[in-house]
Amino acid sequence: MESGTTAARTVTALLREWSEGDKQALDRLVSLVYDELRQAAQAQLRKERHALTLQPTALVHELYTRLAEGQQLSLADRAHFLAVAARNMRLILMDHARRRNAEKRGGGEEKVSLDEVMAAGLERPAMLAALDEALNSLAEQDPLLAELIELRYFGGLTAEESGVVVNRSTRQVQDGLAMAKAWLRRYMA
Repeated sequence: MESGTTAARTVTALLREWSEGDKQALDRLVSLVYDELRQAAQAQLRKERHALTLQPTALVHELYTRLAEGQQLSLADRAHFLAVAARNMRLILMDHARRRNAEKRGGGEEKVSLDEVMAAGLERPAMLAALDEALNSLAEQDPLLAELIELRYFGGLTAEESGVVVNRSTRQVQDGLAMAKAWLRRYMA
């Protein structure tokens, strides 16, 4: 088993190789962080009690496909990669929710609280669509706050890990998350 420092260096090296065009580096990278990606996916999908249409493994594989087929990215380190993964998981979940919502009752929208959205997960696609709209609006006003929500709720990162990604202290991240949640609650009320 690799030590934390050695693993971090390996991830950084693989990110550099991938950004330089080595497609196989992405395979090795995803293998190295697969458990973390699957945990983040599982945390999101755990909220989906009745709709078993998307499993954590499928979410990670769809993430891999997006990364493999997308444009070359230049990512600095493990935390940066996990942040990009979190954002893409959010987009995948939103796409999935929109498809499910379109299949149900014509996809009517409703305004709900952030807590209700997080509790309902993919079970209520209209709620995720409302959250996506709210996050996009928040990102226009304060991109950092929107990113903190993505990292925490879609990427499963802790305040400490999020702090590394956004280059802020844990306390600043916690304060930012509190502000972002309050803003989203007001927007969605």
